[in-house]
Amino acid sequence: MSLRPVKQIIQTTPTIEGAGVKLQRAFGFGKTKEFDPFLLLDDFRNDNPTDYLAGFPWHPHRGIETITYVLAGSVEHGDSLGNKGKMTAGDVQWMTAGSGILHQEMPKGDPQGRMHGFQLWANLPASLKMTDPRYQDIPASAIPEITDDDGTRVRIICGEFWGKRGPVEGVAADPNYLDISVGPDQKKRLKVETTRNAFAYVFAGSGTFRDSSEPRAVLTESAIDPDAKPKYDVSNHSLVLFDRGDEIVVQAGDEGIRFLLVSGKPIEEPVAWYGPIVMNTQEQLRQAMAELQAGAFIKHR
Repeated sequence: MSLRPVKQIIQTTPTIEGAGVKLQRAFGFGKTKEFDPFLLLDDFRNDNPTDYLAGFPWHPHRGIETITYVLAGSVEHGDSLGNKGKMTAGDVQWMTAGSGILHQEMPKGDPQGRMHGFQLWANLPASLKMTDPRYQDIPASAIPEITDDDGTRVRIICGEFWGKRGPVEGVAADPNYLDISVGPDQKKRLKVETTRNAFAYVFAGSGTFRDSSEPRAVLTESAIDPDAKPKYDVSNHSLVLFDRGDEIVVQAGDEGIRFLLVSGKPIEEPVAWYGPIVMNTQEQLRQAMAELQAGAFIKHR
């Protein structure tokens, strides 16, 4: 076994406002090499409806895939191709924007007013930038969950883990996307392929990762009682970026720890990025913006 040491631990930035929604952005500030093929991760978590009901009104995407994972509340969505639907707690939507799509996402809280979800952006290689848009809408009931002998629980959204495959298929980056809960004071070793870039985003409980420079406690939602009132402290949402190796080691604190573990094969291509459009060159970006203004952005209907 070759341990994957922690490359760096990055605290998320203070709350930002995206299209009227207050959220925490774990990464996505133009530096793409270390997270390749991933571009951005947003944590939209709030129990104040005025901070999220404005939602994400109509906006374009091209050249990427967006992965939305809802933990509390719901998100209604619609697009320029006539698709529409609603994601509720535990559901996942994997949207391949490809050549271009206009869509909107409107969040709504649960009966207690709580809203929580993640959106991850994955880049598309040049050969697939202009592919046909498509959706994979995955209900919570279709996502396999495995419980190990020590109580560790893993929801497999995409990829293969412990002999089970997640329901999302045919994604360019061939990622693994896992939701992992480790019980109080447990130590756990988890395999990751050496050829992949990998990160963990901790969003409940507390703990440390082996070889980290210092412990970073994360006090958010209780990992023991899902109905406990969340403790919101934006300075404590931790993103952990790993170096090379074939396994990571996590030591849970006395509340346990819950985190997303995401890995993917690097694309290693130039990135030209402007808002929700990600291409390979500035000329391609200019063309996309010109098409958007001219009403010629949508290529496939």
